[in-house]
Amino acid sequence: QVQLVESGGGLVQAGGSLRLSCAASGNIFSINAMGWYRQAPGKQRELVATIPSGGGTNYADSVKGRFTISRDNAKNTVYLQMNSLKPEDTAVYYCNALIHSSRYWGQGIQVTVSS
Repeated sequence: QVQLVESGGGLVQAGGSLRLSCAASGNIFSINAMGWYRQAPGKQRELVATIPSGGGTNYADSVKGRFTISRDNAKNTVYLQMNSLKPEDTAVYYCNALIHSSRYWGQGIQVTVSS
């Protein structure tokens, strides 16, 4: 059984920063891609950023230059540093990981940016 547990969300003023963490646990031999998605009220879930096991990163245009994704393979953890936050970044953020050819999701964590 694999679990993804997110932490680090909360309420922040516009222009502020938050750092999300997502730790994978369970019977894990290796993790391929890890990433973050988000879903705002009334909208579809969208990709925020991904980072494959071999390096390189991919970002949604809306967060480029403000968000940074990174991972610690020794800890099976992925991070999302969010700077210059905007009210439109308000959403539930979900961690995602491709492990042993199966895709797993975290339970989601709320990020609220006040104007």
